[in-house]
Amino acid sequence: MLPISAQQMRIGYFSYDAVLKATPEYVSAKASIENLKKQYDSEIQFAEKDFNEKYENFIENLSGMASAIREKRQSELQSILERNIAFKKESERLLAKAEEEALTPLRNKLDNAIKALGSDNYVVILNTDNNAVPYINPMIGEDVTEILIDKIR
Repeated sequence: MLPISAQQMRIGYFSYDAVLKATPEYVSAKASIENLKKQYDSEIQFAEKDFNEKYENFIENLSGMASAIREKRQSELQSILERNIAFKKESERLLAKAEEEALTPLRNKLDNAIKALGSDNYVVILNTDNNAVPYINPMIGEDVTEILIDKIR
């Protein structure tokens, strides 16, 4: 192989998050996920309110309750609490899954744009998110964020 000169070795760099967030598909996906999150949050609040009301009723009537009834109600409250916790965990899992499903086509589109841009013009294209690349020599590095935004819009 022939050595690559600094002039031939062009490096592109960009912010993956900035490119994703600049697309209409991202805005739409995030709005859809936020709407779903609000629905889950509303149901969780409803369930918590229902549990709290039943618990308060239980505490208010505890002194006059027969032990068999008290144990039955305690068991019911415990069951409700466990179902609420399980629903909250499941809603978090479903939200993460919905977000992944909503963003996967956009990520694939961006990945393809990166590959196309790289194969035509660059030796490597770096993602600068999270300060992963604190320095790139401006003689060989070029910010390709806007180019990628234009390619996937």
